[in-house]
Amino acid sequence: MTTKKYNAVIFDMDGTVLNTLDDLTDALNYALAQTGHAHAYAPADVRNFFGSGVVVAITRALAIEQGLASYDELEAIGQPGDKVTPQIDPQEIIRIQDIYKPYYAAHCAVKTGEYDGISTMIRRLREKDVKVAVVSNKPDPAVQDLAADYFPDLFDSVLGEQPQIRRKPAPDMVQKVLHDLGLAPEDAVYVGDSEIDIQTAQNAGLDCISVTWGFRPTKFLKSHGASILVDTPAEIVSVVIG
Repeated sequence: MTTKKYNAVIFDMDGTVLNTLDDLTDALNYALAQTGHAHAYAPADVRNFFGSGVVVAITRALAIEQGLASYDELEAIGQPGDKVTPQIDPQEIIRIQDIYKPYYAAHCAVKTGEYDGISTMIRRLREKDVKVAVVSNKPDPAVQDLAADYFPDLFDSVLGEQPQIRRKPAPDMVQKVLHDLGLAPEDAVYVGDSEIDIQTAQNAGLDCISVTWGFRPTKFLKSHGASILVDTPAEIVSVVIG
C-alpha cells in the first residue's frame, strides 16, 4: 500500500493552474491606456510584471515606462530594499489600479484557460484523499470566480488577495488555508511557477514544487532555489503520492 507523502496541495493560480497571461495583458494595457500611460506591453513583457499582486505589476509597468528599471531589474520591485517604488507616484498607482480591478474582474475569463491536464491531476489527487486549495496574489473576487468557472467544486479552499491578509511571499495566506483545512505545514506542499511561490513555501514551512510551464523559465526557477521541478501536471501526482 502506498503512503501519501503529503495530505494537501496548495496551488498558485496564474501560470500554475490557469494560463491567465493574455487577459492580464489586455486588462493592464487597458488601465494604462485609460490613464495616459504606455500601453503596448506584450504578454512576454507582462509575464515579468505579475507574481506579487496587481500593485507591484502596475509599479513594474510604470518603472519600465519611466526608465527606472530594466526588465532584468523588475524582480527587485516589491521586495525588501526596493529602491524603485519610492520614485513612483503612489496616487497614480491607485488611479490605475481603480480602473484595472473592475475591468479585469469583468474580463478575467475571455482568453484564460486551464493548462492541459490540470483538472485531471486535481481529480486524481482528490481520489487519493488529498486536500487541494488555491492561494493567489490576484484580487480575491477574480480568484473566486475563476476557480468556480474552471474548476467547479474541485477545490477545498480558495483564497485571493484581501486587504486584511498580507500577500505572498508572506506566509499568512497559506497559514490561513492550512488552519481552515485543519492541517500542519508538514502535511502540505505548495505548487507554483515563480520565485514568489518558492519564497512563500519557505516562509510558511512547506516544501515547494515548481512548474516549468508558467510565467518563469526553468533556469530562472533553478537560480532561485527550486528543488522539485515538474514538466507536466501528472508529475505532481507522482510527487505527492510518493
